[in-house]
Amino acid sequence: AFYYAFGPDDLIVIADLPNDESALAVSMEIAKAGAIGIRTVVLIPPETIDRAGEIQVDYRVPGA
Repeated sequence: AFYYAFGPDDLIVIADLPNDESALAVSMEIAKAGAIGIRTVVLIPPETIDRAGEIQVDYRVPGA
């Protein structure tokens, strides 16, 4: 998907790529041209959030 936007970003592109390495390769190729700035945001699917919520983490608040 490709959107024009008001605000700090002039356009937003949403791309479904097979893995992080592919996203990085595309990002590097666009950045190499130097014509535009690029910022990559990885979206996290709800299923990943659900699995992460089931993981037990041994964490204690500092000073507690």
